[in-house]
Amino acid sequence: MRKTLCLLLVCVMLVVGSGFALAADYKIGVVTGTVSQGEDEYRGAEKVVAKYGDMIKHVTYPDNFMQEQETTIAQIVQLAADKDVKAIVICQAVPGTVAAIRRVRDMRPDVKFILGVPHEDPYLVAETADIALETDNLGRGRTILRLAKEMGAKKFLHYSFPRHMSMELLAQRRDIMKDEAEKLGLEFIFVTAPDPMSDAGIPGAQQFILEDVPRQVAQHGKDIALFATNCSMQEPLIIKALETGAIFPEQCCPSPTHGYVGALGLAITEDMQGDMNAILKAIDEAIVAKGGAGRFGTWMVPFNMVAVEAGVEIARAAVEKGLDFAEMDAVGEIFGEVAGGDVTIDRLEGNFYLLTAPSVVFGATEL
Repeated sequence: MRKTLCLLLVCVMLVVGSGFALAADYKIGVVTGTVSQGEDEYRGAEKVVAKYGDMIKHVTYPDNFMQEQETTIAQIVQLAADKDVKAIVICQAVPGTVAAIRRVRDMRPDVKFILGVPHEDPYLVAETADIALETDNLGRGRTILRLAKEMGAKKFLHYSFPRHMSMELLAQRRDIMKDEAEKLGLEFIFVTAPDPMSDAGIPGAQQFILEDVPRQVAQHGKDIALFATNCSMQEPLIIKALETGAIFPEQCCPSPTHGYVGALGLAITEDMQGDMNAILKAIDEAIVAKGGAGRFGTWMVPFNMVAVEAGVEIARAAVEKGLDFAEMDAVGEIFGEVAGGDVTIDRLEGNFYLLTAPSVVFGATEL
């Protein structure tokens, strides 16, 4: 009997030492968009599934989430119907998330909700969710403009549409960008683009960007920085910025993989998947080869992917160790560990946190 117990203990130690996570006696739900709406968060979900196996229950919300909010709500409620699910991580937390949390609270008040990139009113989100993680959009209103200026921009073009401009943080960031542009001596240009959730859909919004960027560069010159608030617009923006010689300081959701891989036609081999350093170097080489050195940038880590992975680790710390979501430094430490580098964290309201990570300028930053 003693020999059996010893052998069992050795096996457990080998499993732990090999880096594989042991299955827990509970589950964590993960809700993301599909690859077409947000690849980074979907890949983040794949990584936590690979790491924790059946402990993770991953579902996706519809691409047309604005018109199908009830489907999103139903997906979240269905996850909570499983009594083994103790926490649910949602990224991006699209419209309908707050309503879903309220429904779940009525039947399962014990379920913890960790949101990444919330679309709904941040103060409402702070009241409803246990914790929310978002890029520091207010701070980025200044940092993106300063980066564009350093890259040689004389003008700054901001693409968006009414739905996004109705979101508090995005609207505030637009205003901050406009004020910062004035301080830096840059002309601020706002262009209304088609909403990918409208009848034109994602293809219509992308086609608009492909056609409009050359017009804008022809009118305003190459020293114009381009920015758009929607994920599906990033790839066409990068394509046309490269073709026209414009500047692209940062995506809406800063990430090495967001838009660059598709725009540059890069082949991400199996050994490169998840290796951000290798991906950054591949992008750097392609940008330099196409003459874009010093005029294209991003963050060194994919925020949305990290938000999913860190969200799961935060959920585990809360369920297993009683992590207090109000402990900002503890939350920031977990996020930084997943990101693999220094991040800054600030509190917007309650447990709604704003985070930033270091930037890289391709052809200028040593990788």
